[in-house]
Amino acid sequence: MKITTILGIMLGAVLLAGCGITSLFKDSDKDDYTAEQYYQEAKELLEDDKYSKAIDLYRELESTYPFGSYTEQAQLEVIYAYYKNDNPDAALAAADRFIRLHPTHPNVDYAYYIEGLVNFTVDNSLLETLTKGESSPDRDPRSTRESYNAFEELLSRFPESRYAVDARQRMGVLHNALAMHEVHVADFYMRREAYVAVVNRGKYILNEYPGTAAIEHALGLMMLAYNKVGLDDLSEDSRRVLTLNFPDSRYLSGRRPAIKKEFTLLPASLDLNPFD
Repeated sequence: MKITTILGIMLGAVLLAGCGITSLFKDSDKDDYTAEQYYQEAKELLEDDKYSKAIDLYRELESTYPFGSYTEQAQLEVIYAYYKNDNPDAALAAADRFIRLHPTHPNVDYAYYIEGLVNFTVDNSLLETLTKGESSPDRDPRSTRESYNAFEELLSRFPESRYAVDARQRMGVLHNALAMHEVHVADFYMRREAYVAVVNRGKYILNEYPGTAAIEHALGLMMLAYNKVGLDDLSEDSRRVLTLNFPDSRYLSGRRPAIKKEFTLLPASLDLNPFD
């Protein structure tokens, strides 16, 4: 074998060994990371949209340094990382945990906001079907309610929060969505000729969702249902209130109109990093 070949093989072996040594050195060097070093590296990964790697490093920071200001900030920022990494369950769990651990933290409003936003995004399919005039009465709007409740808590506790304007707008959409879901349920009962259930659902809408487009549907469906069971006086009462408030209502013709889009969707998510 030529000397040059032997030297080439030896040089390659040295280079490979060197790579291994370098890698091991980096790993061992990481063992000496301070909390600030962990945090800064995770922050850089987050800003580079490398969410999975950022999550791993945030978790490693908390494991190595369970207490301290960098750990607290990591616990907050990992919520955003989970959200952007399309892991809503982990984002919700992290937000709930942060609220429990740091109820007076100056940025705890973001944890409430992300709870509302994640649930808003999760249940966006319900909102989309409602805008098309479609909804299944069997569909549980739990995420919609939880989203509304989280935004409501945010506005109650932090009315001046930087997220207040967006939260208030989303609450309006969610409130209408929940109201229209109830209308679809009442309409389903109407088609099944379950007239008592129609009336009960209509009363619930009137009590829980005043000021929404669902009120017209509730009054109209109640009017038709009362008429079907021969309660003419109650049917006329419903017609009178309907005429007073919605003089151009399609229900006044005595027929059940198609339930159409009643509100406009907001974007499913904001690319809003609260740590800029």
